[in-house]
Amino acid sequence: MTADKLRLGVNIDHVATIRNARGGDNPDPVRAAVMAEAAGADGITAHLREDRRHIVDADIDGLMAALTVPLNFEMAATDEMQAIALRHKPHAICLVPEKREERTTEGGLDVAGNDNALAAYIAPFRDIGARVSMFIAADRAQVDACLRIGAPVIELHAGAYADAWAEGRWDDRDVELAKIADMTAYAHSLGLEVHVGHGLTYDSVGPVAALPQVAELNIGHFIIGEAIFQGLGPAVTEMRRHMDEARK
Repeated sequence: MTADKLRLGVNIDHVATIRNARGGDNPDPVRAAVMAEAAGADGITAHLREDRRHIVDADIDGLMAALTVPLNFEMAATDEMQAIALRHKPHAICLVPEKREERTTEGGLDVAGNDNALAAYIAPFRDIGARVSMFIAADRAQVDACLRIGAPVIELHAGAYADAWAEGRWDDRDVELAKIADMTAYAHSLGLEVHVGHGLTYDSVGPVAALPQVAELNIGHFIIGEAIFQGLGPAVTEMRRHMDEARK
């Protein structure tokens, strides 16, 4: 197949993490999102967690008002978050697992173990025209479950691959990349749109970006970290460059 342009979604959660560490209004994640958009981001991702540890409700209000690129609203499958999503009607809604004690999302959502409940949960999102995705492990049972419940998009958790790369465990890296590649091809064959995210860096993004069936990468923590040294616009542009080079 011909590799289409790969979209970059920039997660701005950790701009809010820095703001909340001290309180007040700075740095403003909405301003960061607008800057990322100007630098070439195809979309913005924000995770409104139950404990509001980074993004808060007012940030979602601001993002919906300010952005001209799509907002990908990450959320847990709770009644509170469903009501917020239905009120705002974002372009995309990505369901993720969420635990209070975790630093960041540690694994994929168990769609296979909760398919009936999740099918009913996402039905109102389809009614408002939102693109619904499921953040899952690169596992065939989970991919099949996403198809079964009517979720048109999956996002594969790249954490194990990214960790193996960062730690120099090259055999493990290759195994994890093979899982992502296999499940990307399988999901695409079923008609699902495939995204990948979590932990990707300039070094590790290339092999994933090169997979022709991947439509979108969502990257946040690394880009926000690099922004300290490069500036946010150049960090987004540099990630975009690595992705485009891999797609060639």
